[in-house]
Amino acid sequence: MESKPKLISREVLIPFILVTTLFFAWGFANDLTNPMVKAFSKIFRMSVTDGALIQLAFYGGYFAMAFPAALFIRRFTYKAGILVGLALYAFGALLFVPCAINGTYYPFLFAYFILTCGLSFLETSANPYILSMGDPRTATRRLNLAQSFNPMGSLLGMFCAMKLIQARLNPMDTAERAELSPEAFEAVKQSDLSVVIGPYVGIGIFVLLLFLIIRFAKMPKTADTNHALNLGQVLKRILRMPHYREGVIAQFFYVGAQIMCWTFIIQYGTRIFMEQGMPEKAAEVLSQRYNIIAMALHCVSRFICTYLLKYFSPGKMLTTLAIGGAAMVAGVIGFQDIKGLYCLVAVSVCMCGMFSTIYGIALNGLGDDAKFGSAGLIMAILGGSILPPLQARIIDMGTVWGMPAVNASFILPFICFLVIMGYGIRTFRIHEKKFIYR
Repeated sequence: MESKPKLISREVLIPFILVTTLFFAWGFANDLTNPMVKAFSKIFRMSVTDGALIQLAFYGGYFAMAFPAALFIRRFTYKAGILVGLALYAFGALLFVPCAINGTYYPFLFAYFILTCGLSFLETSANPYILSMGDPRTATRRLNLAQSFNPMGSLLGMFCAMKLIQARLNPMDTAERAELSPEAFEAVKQSDLSVVIGPYVGIGIFVLLLFLIIRFAKMPKTADTNHALNLGQVLKRILRMPHYREGVIAQFFYVGAQIMCWTFIIQYGTRIFMEQGMPEKAAEVLSQRYNIIAMALHCVSRFICTYLLKYFSPGKMLTTLAIGGAAMVAGVIGFQDIKGLYCLVAVSVCMCGMFSTIYGIALNGLGDDAKFGSAGLIMAILGGSILPPLQARIIDMGTVWGMPAVNASFILPFICFLVIMGYGIRTFRIHEKKFIYR
């Protein structure tokens, strides 16, 4: 009788824990950043569209560095890729200090770009590295387990954004700031920027410490045996695989949906609470609490999803989650009161295992080509750069189709979940017949 494969063997337990720490670290950066769209819009007296340039810079870094990271990892090792990623992450975070001294908006976009070039290295390295740390039959579950720690970092990032940034910003609302004289505005802006940089300096120091720990740790090299750089041949091989090509598309729309739902929950909730008579700052902080609740539910659901993958195929799991996500977003669009916000919180439950499940499905069967396959999936994170500004433009319209524009804007995440549902259906009907996923 065939023995049941182990999820994680004792030999790779310490490396697995260290690499899993990276998932926590980039989760913190992602969700410390999402509330900054609203914060920077107020600090610099900009539109939501201008504030959403943060997401363009943030996820643009993922896109720009994914294939260079894959080439670097192929030439050297996963560990080397992780160390470069941590160095860029720390450098980008610490750049917030000179950016605050400069006092203008666009240098912050450069800092975000450098920071996420580091995150691109980390994700391009860590995801396939986790997949390689054991039996292929448990690879998707193993990645789901590692990814379960990502929302824990996200949860801490949201909490720091709320307590260390949003709650400490000057309480003047957008309308009051618009009436300030240039001198008064400059004083308020500098005070707010000094608040913003604190958490980024803290995470920069933490990442440097993590760099030193991993630098001197012994990491497995079993997945680093092939260092040939035949990029053209590799791309031809992986792009011939429908489950990979479609996975990149699905990941683009998933990341777009995730960032839109988590970024604009603040705008959505702020509108509702201000209509109830709440001041703007209090409405923003309360909306961020709902965002934290959403992330907490997402975090718990990730572990549940990992467990359920023992009994359900990845394709059927992905399809079910996408159907649930589309249904909840329909409620976000249709309801114009607190029920819509409840639906938006519930979307996070439906997104619990989508990223890692798509990742595992798409990379299955790629072998050592997974290094470049991973880069394509990380480049798909560009969805988080392109789609949020489109949603922000809709929000800036004020009213669309006779309803608040912030409600109507969630038609974009709804479309995203339909695309993901299509990939899930094709996976369990076609792709899972070619490969063993669990």
